[in-house]
Amino acid sequence: MRVMVIVKATRDSEAGVMPSEALLKAMGDFNDELVKAGVMLAGEGLHPSAKGRRVRFAGKSRTVIDGPFAETKELIAGFWLWQVKSMEEAVEWVRRCPNPMPGESEIEIRPVFEAEDFGEEFTPQLREQEERQRAQIEERTRGPQSA
Repeated sequence: MRVMVIVKATRDSEAGVMPSEALLKAMGDFNDELVKAGVMLAGEGLHPSAKGRRVRFAGKSRTVIDGPFAETKELIAGFWLWQVKSMEEAVEWVRRCPNPMPGESEIEIRPVFEAEDFGEEFTPQLREQEERQRAQIEERTRGPQSA
């Protein structure tokens, strides 16, 4: 199963306080473990919400809202995308994670929808479209192949 592991923002991360060298090293070492175990598919830190935008939808109307956004506890400071056998395995990996913030912090784990989760509504044509998109993304992220 794939899970998104969400590092919640804090007052410091929203203020643009950068992690220490020690924390960067600890997180790098943890990411090495995830990669070696075949768990990590992707992972990135995010700039504070002051550099972000939201687009609010209301019918056909679209409204762009500039950051920063108010509720820090609802914001994301970073994420991983992991491939694990179970939610329990994901929790065990998070328990081993260095604290991603200098003070208190919180990490949320959410399952990613898979094709089979959508039932009959996810028709063979829609499955083929998604598989084609994934193949194109994978090809693009591999970049030019050397001869």
